[in-house]
Amino acid sequence: MVEFTLPRNSKVKKGKVWPAQADANGKKPKRSKDFKVYRYNPDNGDNPTVDVYTVDLESCGPMVLDALIKIKNEIDPTLSFRRSCREGVCGSCAMNIQGGNTLACTKAINDCSGAVAVYPLPHMPVVKDLVPDLTNFYAQYSSIEPFLKTKTAEPEKEWLQTPEDRAKLDGLYECILCACCSTSCPSYWWNSERYLGPAALLQSYRWLVDSRDEDTGARLDNLEDPFRLYRCHTIMNCAQVCPKGLNPAEAIADIKGMMVKRKA
Repeated sequence: MVEFTLPRNSKVKKGKVWPAQADANGKKPKRSKDFKVYRYNPDNGDNPTVDVYTVDLESCGPMVLDALIKIKNEIDPTLSFRRSCREGVCGSCAMNIQGGNTLACTKAINDCSGAVAVYPLPHMPVVKDLVPDLTNFYAQYSSIEPFLKTKTAEPEKEWLQTPEDRAKLDGLYECILCACCSTSCPSYWWNSERYLGPAALLQSYRWLVDSRDEDTGARLDNLEDPFRLYRCHTIMNCAQVCPKGLNPAEAIADIKGMMVKRKA
């Protein structure tokens, strides 16, 4: 019988508890909430921990990202996380909240019952705290050559599309590369070095169905591999967690269909 154990330095331990701060008059906040936040600093060699922060909701914005910013600004400046637009557009603040991958800037605190558990995206190397290492993720995105490739001469003004052809891109171009889908996929967890994952494959399909692109054959050749494409087992986690409501599993199925048609 095979037994698997985690390395000692990977086991998550209890961290610090940061109680609610009293105001100038010594009064505790009337409405507060606990945030259990994953902490990890590779420089000190210590095990990762979960710190508990009590946040005053009366002086905090409505989203989880607002609470994290408040923690960093007013309670613990050592906390690290990514964020940028705060509008659900850039994908920078993607993390695992209450057990599901989502964007901290669009996840409402009121939608979280009990203490709010905040972790980095799962099954990714952690740079520090809530910051995952997305080097491999972006390398895979680059490998599908996400740009228009043509063989004919460029038009004098612009590439034209019919409304019908343009409509084929709906549900694809909206991807913000937040990595929520790929890091929720078990197939990607175990084969991330070879399987491209839902995000990269959805982006690949976006160019495969673009009527202006003229390199479909080479794009499909690039995906013809037991791992790069076919490790998708239609588990559908990707569609469930996408903050933009997209369906990468459907795009992957359509790519497989294109593979079959060209062999027929």
